[in-house]
Amino acid sequence: MALPFLPGQVFDRKLGKDKFHKSHCFDYMNDVSVHVGETKQGIGGERMPGGKQPAPSSKYPTGEGSQAPAWVAFDRQVLCFDAYFKEAVHEKREETYRIRKCKIYFYLEDDSIQIIESKVENSGIPQGTHMRRHRVPLPSPNDDKFYVVDHFNVGEKLEIYSKVYHLTSCDEFTKNFLSKLGVKVKSRVPTPDDPYTKHRKEEQDTMQPLRPYEKEDTRRQFLENDRRVLRFTCYWDDTDCMFGDTRIFEMHYFLADDTLQFIEKVPNNSGRDSNANFIKRDKLPKQQPPMKQPGVQTDRTVLNVFGPMGLGGRYILDSLKTGAVHVDYYHHRDFTIGSYINAWGRKMLICSCDEFTQEFYKSTYGLTDSSFKPIDFEQRNRSPVQREIPPYNGFGSEEDSLCNCLSLIAKPPRRDFIKFMEKDRHGLESNVLRFVARMDTSKPINCDRVFIISYFLSDDTVLIFEPPIRNSGIVSGKFNKRDAVKKPDGETYYKAPDLYIGAIVTLNGVSFKLIDADEYAVNYMEKNAAEFPQACINSVRSKLKQNLNDDMFRQLQLNIEAQDRKKIGTIGFDAFKNVIQNITGDLLSTHEIMTVARHYSNMSDNSSDDCMKIIARAQEVLRKANWEDFSLMQDRCIYMDQGKQEGETGHIGRKELENICKSFKLPIVSKPDLLQKVLDIAHRDASGNIDFHKFIQSINWRDNPVAAQRFVPSQSLGEKVSSASGPSNIESISYSSILADLK
Repeated sequence: MALPFLPGQVFDRKLGKDKFHKSHCFDYMNDVSVHVGETKQGIGGERMPGGKQPAPSSKYPTGEGSQAPAWVAFDRQVLCFDAYFKEAVHEKREETYRIRKCKIYFYLEDDSIQIIESKVENSGIPQGTHMRRHRVPLPSPNDDKFYVVDHFNVGEKLEIYSKVYHLTSCDEFTKNFLSKLGVKVKSRVPTPDDPYTKHRKEEQDTMQPLRPYEKEDTRRQFLENDRRVLRFTCYWDDTDCMFGDTRIFEMHYFLADDTLQFIEKVPNNSGRDSNANFIKRDKLPKQQPPMKQPGVQTDRTVLNVFGPMGLGGRYILDSLKTGAVHVDYYHHRDFTIGSYINAWGRKMLICSCDEFTQEFYKSTYGLTDSSFKPIDFEQRNRSPVQREIPPYNGFGSEEDSLCNCLSLIAKPPRRDFIKFMEKDRHGLESNVLRFVARMDTSKPINCDRVFIISYFLSDDTVLIFEPPIRNSGIVSGKFNKRDAVKKPDGETYYKAPDLYIGAIVTLNGVSFKLIDADEYAVNYMEKNAAEFPQACINSVRSKLKQNLNDDMFRQLQLNIEAQDRKKIGTIGFDAFKNVIQNITGDLLSTHEIMTVARHYSNMSDNSSDDCMKIIARAQEVLRKANWEDFSLMQDRCIYMDQGKQEGETGHIGRKELENICKSFKLPIVSKPDLLQKVLDIAHRDASGNIDFHKFIQSINWRDNPVAAQRFVPSQSLGEKVSSASGPSNIESISYSSILADLK
């Protein structure tokens, strides 16, 4: 009898249950509300109404130890079965079905299945992965369940997506695994033959090649000598041909297949295109074979034994190769240093080889180091053709015309920029040597013409200018434009050491004799005595001392003392020059005599000329800047002078005047050296203060212009120009010091 349904008389429904949450059964997919809880459990783990039982997975017996999940315990463990399935073929006479072999893989970690079909040559069927890995459902009506390990055994049939797979065998691992599960693995099931495969095999067995096949095994040579290459340097003299020259090649001999390759080494600016291969890799015959008819030269020779010609006949290979045409190809035994190679009609000389090639010949043929002495093919080259420079045509400069001859693309001549920056005019340094010259000619009309020759140190150019002379009838001005001038030999140009007082130079076909120079040129030459031997006192003194014997020295002493009538120990420049020329003749030039005279003379002061140059330079800077605020500057100086305790004096301090110049932004402030020189030469009082009235008056280029100092030679530029008259700043020469140094 049953218990009444009363409290205390019924069993507890929660007994044995531990999950009481509500499952998520409804959700949105693509904005559509759907039921997703078919396989989920209800409250307490009970099956919900209308729910489905989850598909069971493979169950394996548990062992001792930790209980690991299947996806960990059976990771990378796969059961492999050999199988086949039968595919029907319609409307074909040769076959009605096909047997297609495949392998079925069952993955133990997640019960997934993969099917791969073995590839058959020339089958015409897409083979490989027949079915990708996934869990496969059972056939209907159990399609809510999946294949598990219990469904797999040798001899079983698996229906997968309407195809029936017959399991014929398995591997050793699969057999052992199924045995541990308690499954008795059946023996191997034979696979039926494929009718079409059998038909194709029968056709292939009946087929014969048109001629017998002769096998040539070259794999051993390839495997032993692969990537082993002999390298030689070859030389080809093609100068006998028109426009031919000498050419250098690198020959590669490949030991793997006895082939040769020639690569040309194209030098820079040779005019040739750089081609990678001159002769492509191939076997090289020793003699160029003539053109043969088709069929004369073949790889093998066959003999017709019996039967008709063509299809149905029987052939055998001619082992003796009767009538075969043999071509002698180059082999590595044919190459030695100094031998010639016939490369398709080109006679190439082997000159050298690399270290690997030397070691190969030493180990193979027992050669010594003396056999590998390289040949210097550079000496075999013919003398290069000398480049002939065409004569100068008179257009443009000679350097510009030469650049057009040296390169295909015309480029301007390169200037010595460093020398230009060092020797260009900066400040009071003009870096221009000026000389007075006259024509060295016997024509009376040209004898008295005077010229100023300016040599520019920045670019070694010469400018010739003729000053105007009244009523001379000669047009004055620029006699020759500024340009580099060649010497009479036509090869070298005139340099600064070639110009000195007394020298005779030929400039553009006209001979000039240099009779004087300005003070800057003489000072520059004396400062740079290493470059100008005519202005080096040590060189001139040693030269004079070496050429004076005792008699000449006594005569020199007597003549010099005779010129000193007042017995004061000094003589003039003209008397000194005449005595030296009478004793030594043409041993010393006029410039060398002047160098000695300047060294032992009392020089006059030219400070006034230097002051005028500085003032002229300052006015030139102000004039270029168009600066005219002299009155305002003077008012400022007066204001500064009135603020002193002693009252207005007309003088202010140097520092104060310098600050006033900076406050008015005087253009010479940007040139500190020039500003300091102008302040140095300014008029001062006893206290050292500068007279600002005279200072402003001296730099006022508008009211008190000072002409820039031009070159003014020591001699007059009139008709009476004498090379005997000495420099104007040499007052007297102390001959006692000269005689003491010449002893």
